[in-house]
Amino acid sequence: MIEDRIRNMLGRDERSEAAITRIQGDASSRQYFRAATPNRTLIACYDPLFEGRDAAGYPFLVMHRLFSAHAVPVPEIVSADSTSGLIMQEDCGNLQLQDALAAASPETAALLYQDAVELMIRIQRIPRSTEPVPFSLSFDMEKLMFEFDFFIEHAILGYFGDWFSEGDALALRMEFEAIARLLVRPEQFVLNHRDYHSRNILIHRGRPVVIDFQDARMGLSQYDAASLLRDSYSRLPDKLVLDLQRLHHEGLASAGIHREGFDGYLRMFDIMAFQRNIKALGTFAFQMKQPGKASFEASIPPTLAYLPRYIERHRELQGAGRILQRVLEGEGR
Repeated sequence: MIEDRIRNMLGRDERSEAAITRIQGDASSRQYFRAATPNRTLIACYDPLFEGRDAAGYPFLVMHRLFSAHAVPVPEIVSADSTSGLIMQEDCGNLQLQDALAAASPETAALLYQDAVELMIRIQRIPRSTEPVPFSLSFDMEKLMFEFDFFIEHAILGYFGDWFSEGDALALRMEFEAIARLLVRPEQFVLNHRDYHSRNILIHRGRPVVIDFQDARMGLSQYDAASLLRDSYSRLPDKLVLDLQRLHHEGLASAGIHREGFDGYLRMFDIMAFQRNIKALGTFAFQMKQPGKASFEASIPPTLAYLPRYIERHRELQGAGRILQRVLEGEGR
């Protein structure tokens, strides 16, 4: 059992007294546990992809070293054992940005999100190197179309399947290919966390701490910005979103990363957010098929609700919008 492996990684005098409880994870194969002993509490992550692997090349540990070297706050690693597939980490609590937002005043919420955007800028200012992880990975055409195809398979032909034919799916894929081509701009790529939303940012001692960063890759700066500001789990007021977009744009421009004007930034933000929300919908539709994952259905309507505004503002999205019209009007279920 995984719990037995966790005990074996604790100190000899802690094993018998440790209380080990499962923590609800998100949409991944990783499992998380809290190990509480009389003197400390640790978070144990079991990843079957880490088991038996060379720790030096394991993406989570690679990204942890990179983020730590650039002062990006991440939980401290206490120990890692690839034989058991376990990583023991500092316990930074369970207050997600999503939960902090629900209890915060508008002023406090704005400050929390300003901190999260400043941290995102710090990540995106990390310079490229020759290391294969994460710098050889990117949101290239293959990756973007994989995510679009995942949506077609699991949402269009699966969850919304009563309303769509194979012909609709083919037509939609052609629209998605044109959209993906707009987003493949390697000369503008920066480092992205890749899942930078309100459930992957903990508020620890009043400040944001980043988790779940093992899938980082290069892409447009608007990818992580869309993940945070057009989040499936937390909807922000439009004025706050615009203020945070401006903060992000100005922060990157001052670092010499962005050379486009704010209007150009906003255009690419919307097109990237369309792709990012479509990707999330595919994930939710897939997860709902898994045992015990029905709760993901609740995230589908708020994610769909973002799409009409992007489509209305940008002609490049309107072909896809026409195919998705019934879903967007609430008729698809």
